Amino acid sequence: MSDPAWLVEGRPHLWRPYCQMKTANPALPVVATRGSRLVLADGRELVDGLASWWTACHGYNHPHIAAAVRDQLERMPHVMFGGLSHEPANRLATRLAKLLPGDLDHVFLAESGSVSVEIAMKMALQFHINRGVTGRTRFLAFRGGYHGDTLATMTVCDPDEGMHSLFTGVMPQQVIGDLPRDGESTAALEMLVAAHARELAAIVVEPLVQGAGGMLFHPPEVLRTLRRIADENGLLLILDEIFTGFGRTGTMFAMEQAGIVPDVVTLSKALTGGTMPLSAAVARRHVFDAFWSEDAGVALMHGPTYMAHALACAAANASLDLFEDGGWKADVTRVSAGLEAGLRPCRAMPGVVDVRVLGAIGVVELERVDDLEALRKAFLAHGVWVRPLGRVVYLTPSFTIPDGDLAALTAAVRAVLSVRDHSG
Repeated sequence: MSDPAWLVEGRPHLWRPYCQMKTANPALPVVATRGSRLVLADGRELVDGLASWWTACHGYNHPHIAAAVRDQLERMPHVMFGGLSHEPANRLATRLAKLLPGDLDHVFLAESGSVSVEIAMKMALQFHINRGVTGRTRFLAFRGGYHGDTLATMTVCDPDEGMHSLFTGVMPQQVIGDLPRDGESTAALEMLVAAHARELAAIVVEPLVQGAGGMLFHPPEVLRTLRRIADENGLLLILDEIFTGFGRTGTMFAMEQAGIVPDVVTLSKALTGGTMPLSAAVARRHVFDAFWSEDAGVALMHGPTYMAHALACAAANASLDLFEDGGWKADVTRVSAGLEAGLRPCRAMPGVVDVRVLGAIGVVELERVDDLEALRKAFLAHGVWVRPLGRVVYLTPSFTIPDGDLAALTAAVRAVLSVRDHSG
C-alpha cells in the first residue's frame, strides 16, 4: 500500500525530532489511536509500548477526558491568562495543591515540560535575588540526567552522555555530579557542593528514575540525601517529576517514596492523560513568599501565551478524576507484574547487562546496539511500537493496557533480543 498523499506532500517540509533528516527512515503514518494501540494508514495496528512518551497513562481516547475537552471547547477554548482567569485552571491548581505533599501550594501553568523546568530554574535564581543574596547563579545536576531540550534545561542534562554535548562550552556550565548512592559518592557530592556552595542556587534531579538518560533507577535514600544537602547549604531542591509523576513509579508522585518535599516540582506528560500540552511548576510557600511584595520589580515576569490553556486544564481535571477513583494503583501493580514476568527471561540472554522494573516501567539494558534502526524495525515486524534509547530497550505502556497487549510487548522484546547478532 502506498503512503497517503498527506504524508508524501508533508514529508519534505516537516522537521522531525531526534533524527538526522537526511538518513532517517520514513515516519509511520498514524491515522487513529485505540486504547493501547496505534492504527496505521495501511490498516495495521501496533501495540504501543511507550504510551506516546509516557503521556497516555489512561490509554488513548479515554471517553471521560474526550467529553471534558469537547464540553470545554464549546464554552471557551482559550483566553489569555494575563489579567483574566477561568474555572478549569483554578480548579486544577486547587486539586494539584491538595494532591502534592507538604506546602507545594503555588501552581504556575505552562505548556511543555521543558518550559516548566526553565520556569523552576528561573524561580530558583530569582528566589535568591529577591532575598538580596548575590552570586547564586548555577545549578547542581547529575550525570545520567535529562530535563529537556530548551536552552536552560540543556545545561542541566548530562553533558557527556546526553543529547546536547554539541553545546558544551557554548551554554553556561553547571555543576555536574554523581548521584549519592553510597557513602563514597555521598562524601564526594558533599565536597563538590562545598566547593561551589556560594554560587549554587538549586539542585535539579529526576526522582527515582532518570528517564531519557537511560532509564536509570536509584533508591529513595538518594532523594533524602539531596534534601539534606540542599538544606545544609541554603539551596532549593527542584524535583523534575515530568516522567515519574502521576503513578508511573507506583505512587502518585515519586517523591512520596522518599518522604520528602521539594521546594519546586515540575509536572507534565501524564498530567492531561496524553491529550493536550500542559505543564506546571509548583512551588512551596517560602519560595512563593520571596516574590510576594508591593514592589512590582520582584514579581515573576513570565507568562507563556497559552498559559493555563482552558482545553488542556479541562483535560487535566478529567485525568485527575480518573486517578481519584484509585483504580490506577491496581492497574500499575498488574502492569508491573506483567513486565517483571515477561522480561525476566531476558536476564539469561547474551548481551543483556540488566533487566529492571519499577512500577509501570520495564527496562532491558544491553551491552551495545550496533544498528539502532534495525532494532526498531525488528520490533515493528512483531507488531509493536518500541523505540529503544541507545542501549536501552524500555516499555512504559498505558496503565490500562490489556493483559494480551502487554504480553505481546514483552514477547516481542524477548523474540527480538534473542535473535540479535552478538558477535564482535
